[in-house]
Amino acid sequence: MQAHYQQQLDGTSRGQLQTQFEERREHERVDAEYFATLLKESMRDVEALDAEITERADRSFDQLNPVEIAILRVAITELRHHIEVPYRVVINEAVELAHRFGAEDGHKYVNAILDRAAAEHRAVEHAARRRSG
Repeated sequence: MQAHYQQQLDGTSRGQLQTQFEERREHERVDAEYFATLLKESMRDVEALDAEITERADRSFDQLNPVEIAILRVAITELRHHIEVPYRVVINEAVELAHRFGAEDGHKYVNAILDRAAAEHRAVEHAARRRSG
């Protein structure tokens, strides 16, 4: 999320972002391989991700909060490409990040968009969860 946010603000390349984040002390607690994979996938697909966000949003893309855009890009990438991570985990982590770093009610917005994205990208898992309550 932080890498996408920084990229939106100053246009830093994926390679530079990866290097910067790998040099940070807190990166020691991160799964470096998963971070690199997720960063690569989400940066590669940024136009498609932004189109999907726009499609699911109730306002124009330029009116969205940059923190929420960053969170949504990463979370939708996980929904699309990382079935090993349950969709509820993806959504819960994204909502927590939005609650912590986003606008006042941004977490509600992130939750709504990701729930609709999960219904598409994780249709079987999403439907099973809906049936079980």
